Amino acid sequence: KLRIAFKAETIDKLLVFSTGGRFYTLEASNLPGGRGHGEPIRLQCDMDQDQDVLDVFVHFPERRLLVVGKQGRGFRVAERDVVAQTRKGKQVLNVSAGDEARLCVEVPDGATHVAVIGDNRKLLVFPLDQVPEMTRGSGVRLQKYRDGGIAAVKCFAGATGLTWTDSAGRAFTRSLDELKDWLGNRGDAGRLPPSGFPKTNRFDPA
Repeated sequence: KLRIAFKAETIDKLLVFSTGGRFYTLEASNLPGGRGHGEPIRLQCDMDQDQDVLDVFVHFPERRLLVVGKQGRGFRVAERDVVAQTRKGKQVLNVSAGDEARLCVEVPDGATHVAVIGDNRKLLVFPLDQVPEMTRGSGVRLQKYRDGGIAAVKCFAGATGLTWTDSAGRAFTRSLDELKDWLGNRGDAGRLPPSGFPKTNRFDPA
């Protein structure tokens, strides 16, 4: 079934992020057109067979990203620094054996905090400046897990609060004051989320 869809222009560059922590760059103008069935993405980039596509999106050079591995280690990176010049892509997030890249999210302008929730349904909120900006590496531990790994992460401005959307499309916002029981430091375990947080352990339905 359809996995990822978004609008783009033929002049855009597309970034492909793989479970191996590597970014690949495609020219939108080189994508197959017409009414055919398309072609495998591996024909346009040299992705290892044991890796899969994690995300695909239009490249915006001024944007910043937060990349995170399954075990909860990650860092911030300027999007212009992940653009690959060859079909082999560019290794950005280093993942060890048994780990893989799991999340790549935007760091909005004005963001001051990070909210992270694990497969164990523990939520933690901490200052964004505790996460370093790098160009490559394995990053730092965002949240500590005894079982499972990271489920979702979101960067937000403390002044506007943390927002999430449930499966019915209803939006909920909690201020930092309302989140004081979940405020901590990077690497803490966190605690069960507020009442009404989606059972999917996601901030957004997608």
